[in-house]
Amino acid sequence: MANLANKPPLGLKKPKAKKNRKSLAHIGKQNCIICETYDMQQTSPTQVHHVINDRYSTRKTPDECAIPLCEGHHQGMFDTSKIAIHREPLVWRKKYGADYNYSEKGLNDDKD
Repeated sequence: MANLANKPPLGLKKPKAKKNRKSLAHIGKQNCIICETYDMQQTSPTQVHHVINDRYSTRKTPDECAIPLCEGHHQGMFDTSKIAIHREPLVWRKKYGADYNYSEKGLNDDKD
């Protein structure tokens, strides 16, 4: 029987993306993409954020799709003056849009 859907057999998973430390280091040196886009002052260090919007799985997106966010826009544990994506994901998305739109590679390259 032909594989008309061009999908792997059930139960077989795609291999995990390999870590790209060079890409993560480069992203970590950038300024917060939200602070720059919305003309805000970045008051906390930059962290690397792996995009989560529309991911629909527990698998982390590849390192090349990560974006630079200040601590306030990422976790919001210390800088509570901003909307943090991991604290208020729905509010963050309504205000700033999908996080993968800020990725150079974008999430669409990762979807099948």
